[in-house]
Amino acid sequence: EDRHCAAASPSFRPGSGVAMTSLAAEIARQKAIADPNQITELVLDKCKAASLNGDEFEGFNNLEVLSLNNVGLTSLKNFPELIKLKRLELNDNKISGGLEDLQDAALVSLRVLNLSGNRISSLDDLSPLGGLPNLRSLDLFNCEVTQAEGYNEAVFELVPSLKVLDGKDRNGDDADLDDDEDDEDE
Repeated sequence: EDRHCAAASPSFRPGSGVAMTSLAAEIARQKAIADPNQITELVLDKCKAASLNGDEFEGFNNLEVLSLNNVGLTSLKNFPELIKLKRLELNDNKISGGLEDLQDAALVSLRVLNLSGNRISSLDDLSPLGGLPNLRSLDLFNCEVTQAEGYNEAVFELVPSLKVLDGKDRNGDDADLDDDEDDEDE
């Protein structure tokens, strides 16, 4: 039984009963188990890391889903270039800004970004997300920024490609961006 904080395989999703370990140690363990080029989904929830050094994800060239929920990240500095990444989960960390690091990481395929439960408090902090050309769904539940006046309208304006914000479309109607509908035109 795997009791580490993560699991990686083309289709495996771990359960919630996991032990705490460092992010770098768990990534090294995953690399020893499988060729990183074969891994399309990497769930590293609850591993410990306040920051990234930039080379942890070297070799994960086909990664489409990365989950770093509740790992303690305070910054996205040195976020790796993962050009095939479609979904990024960063819930319940301590991120308060620095989202330009995601833009700098050339996340050209990123469609879904979840930043719920972070410390993002300003609409200005969100402006770099406009540079993610395929971002369709953004979740900021339990972030202070959601209380800003004109929040919904401002975020849809800042991120022109966005279709779903906090589970709602531009009109405020419930919406769910299904990852399988990759080419949802109009």
